[in-house]
Amino acid sequence: MQIGSSNDSAAVKAQYATSKGLDIRITFHEKYSVNKQGYGNWLKSHYDFHEGMKVLELGCGTGSLWLGEDELISKCEKLVLSDLSEGMLETTKNNLGERENIEYQVADIQNLPFEDSSFDAVIANAMLYHVPDLNKGLKEVRRVLKDGGVFYCSTLGENNFTDKLAEWFRLCGEDFNPNHNFTMQNGAEKLHVAFDDVTPLFYEDSLHITEIEDLVGYLKSLTTFKAVLDLPEKKIKDILSEHVKDGAIDLPKDYGMFICR
Repeated sequence: MQIGSSNDSAAVKAQYATSKGLDIRITFHEKYSVNKQGYGNWLKSHYDFHEGMKVLELGCGTGSLWLGEDELISKCEKLVLSDLSEGMLETTKNNLGERENIEYQVADIQNLPFEDSSFDAVIANAMLYHVPDLNKGLKEVRRVLKDGGVFYCSTLGENNFTDKLAEWFRLCGEDFNPNHNFTMQNGAEKLHVAFDDVTPLFYEDSLHITEIEDLVGYLKSLTTFKAVLDLPEKKIKDILSEHVKDGAIDLPKDYGMFICR
């Protein structure tokens, strides 16, 4: 999850070349999210997996979705974990190890290296807003899905904590250009280019942050929040401190997923 971003593939590859920044953001959300079910657990609770399925995940990141999910993995005859970044795939492979039913592959959603009707399910979490030609990417997803297959894709909404932070730091224009290429608010319309049946589901959550230093560290992990990072750290902390109430900073989260058939 990030504040603003470019839909240029080179920029995306640069930001996700290694897992360090992503690990910081994942840890931050795990620590301060009010909904303790966890976003990943919520997503998986909606996956309808059965024995013998062939599953593709696009933009697998560090593979965190599958950690501790041996039972879910074992249901897959084949699980292909793909990402644009070789560095991310290496981290995923280190996290999950070599397994007979898991394949790791560099892949671009706009030109998937798989045959038609190859998968029972395709997963794309928090990555469709990066795709330069989204229509092409979605049609590729539909192409590699079997008839009756399901596409699970998650994304951000347009009323997120990032917008609140931008307001606090008085960012606008080039300093705050949120990526709304694919959101919970506009995603359904975009998905209809390839899918007739699109169901949106919203995840109820917020952030309750008790350590300002952790929020500063989160901001520093983002390459797209440069106007704030150029400020002295004391100034950043001072601005954030103005919004502490009862020992914590509370921020909204606007996340969800679409289930497409």
